[in-house]
Amino acid sequence: MASLAAALLTLAASALTLTPSGAPPARAASTLNQVTGFGSNPGNLAMYSYVPQNLAQGAPLVVALHGCTQTANDYYSHSGWPQFADQWGFTVVFPQTSSTNNSLSCFSWFDSTKDTRGNGEAASIAQMVSYAESHYGSDSHRVYVTGLSAGAGMTADLLADYPDVFAGGAIDSGLPAQCATTQSAASSCQTSSQNLTPAQWGDKVRNSDPGYSGPWPKVAIWQGSADYTVYPVNATELRDQWTNAWGISQTASSTQNLSGGTTESVYNDSSGKPAVEMYSISGMGHGLAVDPGSGTAQCGSTGAYFLSYICSTYYTATFWGLNSGAPPTSTPSTTPTTPTTTPTTTPTSTPPTTSTSSSAPAQCFTASNYAQTVAGRAYQSGGYTYADGSNQNMGLWNVAVTHTLKETSPGYYVIADSGC
Repeated sequence: MASLAAALLTLAASALTLTPSGAPPARAASTLNQVTGFGSNPGNLAMYSYVPQNLAQGAPLVVALHGCTQTANDYYSHSGWPQFADQWGFTVVFPQTSSTNNSLSCFSWFDSTKDTRGNGEAASIAQMVSYAESHYGSDSHRVYVTGLSAGAGMTADLLADYPDVFAGGAIDSGLPAQCATTQSAASSCQTSSQNLTPAQWGDKVRNSDPGYSGPWPKVAIWQGSADYTVYPVNATELRDQWTNAWGISQTASSTQNLSGGTTESVYNDSSGKPAVEMYSISGMGHGLAVDPGSGTAQCGSTGAYFLSYICSTYYTATFWGLNSGAPPTSTPSTTPTTPTTTPTTTPTSTPPTTSTSSSAPAQCFTASNYAQTVAGRAYQSGGYTYADGSNQNMGLWNVAVTHTLKETSPGYYVIADSGC
C-alpha cells in the first residue's frame, strides 16, 4: 500500500543493505547462535545470542536490535558489541525480525499492537531477556537494550514499556518512545518536530507502564547532525522525553568534545550522576557510529550505515558501567556548562579534546593496579589496567604494579606517578 511505503521508506533507505566496505573484526571462539523455544514468541521474532566463553554467573545482558533490511548477523558483525562482550564479560542477545512481520524487515516501533508492554515484538524481546536470565545466569538488574534506526525506535519503546526490566538503553539514530502509534504517522515522526512539551513526551513514557514510578533507565542518545532519514530533531525530543521522565532539567550538566566531531552532553540526576547522555556527531548521516581499529575506545567495522566516526558502542557500554561491572559514578565528561534557557544541541567546530576541569581539589590514590580496580578508580581489560575516565594504560592487572592516580574531577583519573 502507498501509505505503508511512505511510512517505511526512509527507515528502509536508511539502513540497511549491508554490503560491507570493511571486513568484520576477528571474533573469539564463541559464535552467534540461534536460540529456539525461548517463549510463546507472540511477535514472531528470531533470537540469536553471543555468549563469551567462561562467562561468569550474574554477568550483564545487552539486547541489540538491527535496523530495517538488516539481520542479527549484520549487527553482530559490524557494531562492536561482541568485542566488548569478550573484554568485559557479558552476553549479547540479537533479536531478528523478518519480511513476514514487515516487508522491509523493520521492527514495528510505530505499531501499538506490536510495540507496547505485553504485546507482539515487545513481548517477544521481553521473553528473550527472561530466557537469558534463566539459561545464561544474566543479572536481572543489569539488562540493557540498544538499537539502530527502526531498532532504535523499538529500543525507546522497550525502555518505556519495561522500565522494570531494562536498567539502561541506547537509541542510535532513532525516535522517541511511542512517537507514532500507526504506520501513517511514522514519516512525520522521522522528519519533523511533533511540537510536544517535555512533559507531554514524558507522559508517553509514564503511560507505557502505568503505575511505575522508577527508577528509570539510563538513556544514551546518538544522532548525526546530517541525518535526513531520522532528522536531528528526534534527538532533542528524546532528550526532552527522558529528562522529563527522570524529573531533571533539559539543560546539560556538562559537555565535552570527543573524537569524530562528537559533542557529548550529560544530564545528571538529583544526586549528580549521569542519567541521560546525548551524543551529536557533526556531519554524520543516518547510521551507527563505529571506529575500526585496535585502540581501547575503538570498535566495529564499516559498511552500509555503519559509519566511521567514533565507537558509539564503547561510550554506551562505559556509560552503563559494563567496563567495571557496576554503574560508574560519572562519565568522562566533567567540564561544567553555563546554564542557558535553551540547551545547545548542535555540535561545535572546536577540535576534539580530552581535557577536564573541576573546581574541587584533586585527590591522589597510590595502590596496586589490582587495588585501584577493586576501589573503582580503574578497570581491567585483556589483562591490562586502565584509569577510569582518561582510559590511560596502567600496565598489567596485578598486585605487583603500583601507580598513583589523581582524581581531577569526579570519576576522572589520570596517572600522577611524578607527584600529585
